[in-house]
Amino acid sequence: MVVTRTRAGVLSRLDRWAPPIALMAVIYVLSAQPDLSTGLGVWDLIGRKIIHMAEYGLLFVLWWRAIRELTTVRQALAIAFCISLAYAGTDEFHQTFVHGRHGTPVDVAIDAAGMTAACLLVLRRRR
Repeated sequence: MVVTRTRAGVLSRLDRWAPPIALMAVIYVLSAQPDLSTGLGVWDLIGRKIIHMAEYGLLFVLWWRAIRELTTVRQALAIAFCISLAYAGTDEFHQTFVHGRHGTPVDVAIDAAGMTAACLLVLRRRR
């Protein structure tokens, strides 16, 4: 009986913490690719920036989901935002070491815009 409760406790923790960590791993692997260009010029640039916003918006939501039961809603939002923003910064720094890629503060700002949009959606849904 004790083993079952412990296993359920571990699985419930994994349910919350595994998704944001898995997404961070996916982002890292994609950032390590030397070239993700599709050759579509401006459309490629716009598409990649939209994907940046979406992936970091999703990362924010996943961290918020993992943290929200441990603290107040506002604190969870702030912590999730800080973790996601810090990861965006380290991701851009990581890209400076990948041949054919470059990291820019503009991309961090685009990621932050995605996180902000996700934060506003979370707040709106909670009302």
